[in-house]
Amino acid sequence: MATTKDVKNALAKRNGGGNGGPPTVNSLKALLASESVKKRFDEIMGKRAPQFMSSIINLVNSDANLQKCDPMTVISAAMVAATLDLPIDKNLGYAWVVPYGNKAQFQLGYKGYVQLALRTGKYRAINAIPIREGELIKWNPLTEELVVDFEQRKSDAIIGYAGYFELVNGFRKTVYWSREEIEAHRKRFSKSDFGWKNDYDAMALKTVIRNMLSKWGILSIEMQEAYTKDIESETGQVSEQENVIDVPFEPTDEGDQETNEVQGESIDPAEVDDLFAQPEK
Repeated sequence: MATTKDVKNALAKRNGGGNGGPPTVNSLKALLASESVKKRFDEIMGKRAPQFMSSIINLVNSDANLQKCDPMTVISAAMVAATLDLPIDKNLGYAWVVPYGNKAQFQLGYKGYVQLALRTGKYRAINAIPIREGELIKWNPLTEELVVDFEQRKSDAIIGYAGYFELVNGFRKTVYWSREEIEAHRKRFSKSDFGWKNDYDAMALKTVIRNMLSKWGILSIEMQEAYTKDIESETGQVSEQENVIDVPFEPTDEGDQETNEVQGESIDPAEVDDLFAQPEK
């Protein structure tokens, strides 16, 4: 299988090595233009593959931080979203391709959790909302009795977040996290403030829904895999498979070239195809 390191090393060798430079949109386009990568997206998304691949380019074009990331990690993160059939438009909130230094990683949004839950056919309703100052009347964590009066709002200040789901068999679950509990969770588990800094409320709602579903919900295999990858991304416990694309590839045998970078302005799609097309040994 072709790992990010293998492709970088091989492309650097084809391009004559050199000092390298930061990956660019051009290098991403070159990788997406390769037949092997296009075939993989076609297998996952069918006729929607070209549109999804265009959304990857649009996403990176609009994000200076993603432009600093290794393009293969961007593709790998987007590939996870594709397998879950979730859009990566950051404005929609279903799934994100998040930059961590020079690597991009997949992160599931709270709307993504809701979407995956509804697909199971086991949920009659599922939701999470912010609770503002004055709205919370009563919360009993033992009986899970939550009383909220939205007409009693005193200000727009958010004091906590509530989650709720009901299964088709009648089982119900309600949870409430105070703002302090959310903040304690962020400080303890989040390896980066990127998501929290850009949309704190969305990350807080995701935390509530994710915790609620993982403890009491019915999780499909698809949801379990998405949950695992999301936890890995947020906490930094990323598996080796995170940056792997399953296509034939013959690695170089000239030792470790970790310092080489992809030449963002000079990758020929044909060269990428040649690399992916070589049989495994």
